[in-house]
Amino acid sequence: MKNQTISFKVSFFTLLSLVFFGISTSNVQAQTDQDIYSIIDQVSATRIEQDITSLVNFGTRHTLSDTLSNKTGIGAARRWIKKSFENIAANCGDCLEVFYQGNLVKKGTNGRIVKDVNIVNVVAIQRGTKNPNKFIIMSGDIDSRVSDPTDYTSTSPGANDNASGMAGTLEAARVLSKYRFENSIIYVGLSGEEQGLFGGKGLAAYAKAQGWEIIGILNNDMIGNITGVDGTVSNTDFRIFSEPVPPTETERERNARRFYGGEVDGISRQLARHIHKQVKKYMPEMNPMLIYRLDRFGRGGHHRPFNDAGFAGVRIMEAHENYTQQHQDIREEGGIAYGDVLEHVNFEYAAKLTAVNAISLASLAWAPTPPETVALGGAVAPAATFSWDAVPGAVGYKIYWRDTTSPTWDMSRNVGNVTSFTLKGMVVDNYFFGVSAVGANGQESVVKFPNKIQR
Repeated sequence: MKNQTISFKVSFFTLLSLVFFGISTSNVQAQTDQDIYSIIDQVSATRIEQDITSLVNFGTRHTLSDTLSNKTGIGAARRWIKKSFENIAANCGDCLEVFYQGNLVKKGTNGRIVKDVNIVNVVAIQRGTKNPNKFIIMSGDIDSRVSDPTDYTSTSPGANDNASGMAGTLEAARVLSKYRFENSIIYVGLSGEEQGLFGGKGLAAYAKAQGWEIIGILNNDMIGNITGVDGTVSNTDFRIFSEPVPPTETERERNARRFYGGEVDGISRQLARHIHKQVKKYMPEMNPMLIYRLDRFGRGGHHRPFNDAGFAGVRIMEAHENYTQQHQDIREEGGIAYGDVLEHVNFEYAAKLTAVNAISLASLAWAPTPPETVALGGAVAPAATFSWDAVPGAVGYKIYWRDTTSPTWDMSRNVGNVTSFTLKGMVVDNYFFGVSAVGANGQESVVKFPNKIQR
């Protein structure tokens, strides 16, 4: 009853916003806030446990491990993942396009590639009904490792790192394949993460070559541990890592940031804020922690190659890591049990973070994309002026602003179906601003930070 009550309130305010925008409610799509709650409820911890167990039972999923056996090694694991996606597709009228995408990496490329290897990703695409070439991606890593990153024969269960993220990706596909979206969703198992992020590099390059318009990637790497090495226990905290600005920005863009701001407002940071907002709205029991860093200190993940290619991407993961259960030979030493084994995974927690991903994917796949260009003006004036490009499928727009020290968009105004607006009495110097596009179903794009000065 609690969720139903919340849904009624949210839907009521959604209705008010539709009236504000002048939208006929008889033409509003069936997608409602209740659909988001339904997505959360459908995520199954039991199915996630079953999938993690299946992945662990392959013994090792090391990038360089056996590819011929049907019982052990990364070859068997990726064939099982592909078959799992195909089974999901069979249950939704072949709504998923499932295929391998791979690249050959030569021996000696780095110190962890000790023999030639095909880095093979498993991709499942759920095409959008209106924008089939616009993609929001959820990824998990297929591979695992022990203490020695070149040891590809020892038992390496990789239960949390990263069977949890891979199982979450499969579960999100099961749930979301029951719905239809305007934009496309990609569910992918990426390989070669432990050897140098090769799977992400390969898929990002493939996306560029195919001309994919990527809204963003949600990289899930370790979503199943609730007990930190420092003794902290929490089944509600989780982290969203995002870099401040794209590494592909030009010198001109860098110089503009110096004078107009935006040091913490790149495309990945806006994606992180969108996820944060969805969780606060629909899963208030969870504590999303915005981490203003590309990844953990001195470490990396599979969202980084997408960032390197100029795409938005974040890492979603547990808040409290246990390093004795990562990249370790299975052993007991000094009274400590080392190894990334099944009993350390909290499946209910993994289900919660899977739901975080699922509602974020759904909201962005149902929403318009943000304006390409947002112009901001108002220097030495008692008003902030805005103009932006019209977005196909948008029926209205919202202007957001926040204090320059705030991590989240805290204030907003619906401005209707227009492409320019003036916020009177607003001193532009004192706030950061952005604009989002709103669809007929009430779903919003990520916020677009101004990328042009209005004179």
